[in-house]
Amino acid sequence: MAMRHNAKSTSRLEWSRRQFLAFSAAMPTFVLSAQHAFGDEGISFPTNPFTLGVASGDPEQHSVVLWTRLAPSPLELHGGMPARPVPVSWEIAADESMRAVVSAGSQLATPQLGHSVHVEVDQLEPDRWYWYRFRCGDAVSPIGRTRTMPRPQSLPERVRFGVTSCQNYEQGLFSAYEQMARDELDLVFHLGDYIYEHEAGRDGQVRTHHGKEIVSLTDYRIRYAQYRLDPLLQQIHAQCPWVVTWDDHEFDNNYAGAVSEEDVDPVEFLVRRANAYQAYYEMMPLRLRNMPRDSDMRLYRTSSFGQLAEFLVLDTRQYRSDQPNGDHASPLNDAALSPQQTMLGTKQKGWVCRNLIRSTATWNVLAQQVMMGMVNRSEDPGNPSYSMDQWPGYVHERMRLIEFIRDRQISNPVVLTGDIHSNWVNELRVDDRRHDEPTIATEFVATSLSSGGNGPQRPANLDATLSANPCVKFHNGERGYIRCDVTPQKWRADYMVVDDVLKPGGQTFTRASFVVESGTARANLA
Repeated sequence: MAMRHNAKSTSRLEWSRRQFLAFSAAMPTFVLSAQHAFGDEGISFPTNPFTLGVASGDPEQHSVVLWTRLAPSPLELHGGMPARPVPVSWEIAADESMRAVVSAGSQLATPQLGHSVHVEVDQLEPDRWYWYRFRCGDAVSPIGRTRTMPRPQSLPERVRFGVTSCQNYEQGLFSAYEQMARDELDLVFHLGDYIYEHEAGRDGQVRTHHGKEIVSLTDYRIRYAQYRLDPLLQQIHAQCPWVVTWDDHEFDNNYAGAVSEEDVDPVEFLVRRANAYQAYYEMMPLRLRNMPRDSDMRLYRTSSFGQLAEFLVLDTRQYRSDQPNGDHASPLNDAALSPQQTMLGTKQKGWVCRNLIRSTATWNVLAQQVMMGMVNRSEDPGNPSYSMDQWPGYVHERMRLIEFIRDRQISNPVVLTGDIHSNWVNELRVDDRRHDEPTIATEFVATSLSSGGNGPQRPANLDATLSANPCVKFHNGERGYIRCDVTPQKWRADYMVVDDVLKPGGQTFTRASFVVESGTARANLA
């Protein structure tokens, strides 16, 4: 068996010292025969070093990323680890009992990467489940389950996945993950706000963040560790592979590229961004090619489930222009309508268009952060206003993208969205203000998992919102996630909601289900 660990070449002539050390730390990977002994003698820990569990992600037809991080004292400096590399063994098997081992090896967990481990296991069989675990000295991790993607030429009968975002630790329990773990998902898509950067107690309802507002690399590492200590989050990470992207709170609220919400000095802000991106990479099951380079990190990428679905995972934060007219609601004035406003940046926008053109998949999916539907938020019918932090603040680029999908006749386009802490089903037109235009795609917007605490089944001014926005087919304020069942014939989205995130034992159930038939663009109530 072999490991893939070559990073794409960088356009920069030099990397920072931290980047060089981190890159070097990721390279010492040794693949062992499956018959070799599993483990490293001579290393012992007074307490369990696998306190943060295991995870897997970014599966391909022959490959998947396995992740863990050594942290016997996860909320302390360096996670309680010594300031030296430590070898970690791994193995992946074709059975839950870990007897049919198909590949095994060892990788150094280094302080430069927070003693995290990202193993890119290669030469696996396509479209099948595997089980994996790690060992460090006398300590053995929990067993995780993962899978590979189908062959690119195949047309699977079905894929089932969850869509989630916005899990504020202080504002609610992660109760919905208990049901998600029972859903027997192939994948989980997390669309951002995996952590929140705020100081302890700022959002407190049920739990309290550790420490001040996070700024340094150590701050971010400890905040991620606190979230990963949640047993329900650990359970669903170990259950199936995740495909992740960020929004703003992994770094700083409502940031736009190198522009802060509060006019922080750009140099200082980019130092903080480098810390945030480094910690994000360390804590997520990402590939070496995603490793940050100083304050930059390419996260947009594709994920393909055979010919059934092509997912384009976007980054709507790192490359965007500053929000016009501030971050909140505003009329669509000249600033918002300007062609100079970009959400994706030139390079990512071109990448999106090229991949949409090349795709031969039945369903073509944009997995991204902020709402694409042009929803009028005003209570005054004569003065419409729209969120400037979402796609309406970049409406020229948004219209050109929907126009491109229409003109190129992209097969069955669907948009998956997070961010807004509420559920929506939106019909997307080139210009949603023109209700006579044809629907080009459906947008499924997932509510927050916990952020905001308990929300209403029927939001305030719901009737007015629906009346002013014929593009909106469903709106709900409860917490939860979306469960998607996709076949060549139809896409079904179940809006799963939790009755209470403020106390243990919250029950998750289906609030509403919508179906998009292949060959049509509109969602109908199931």
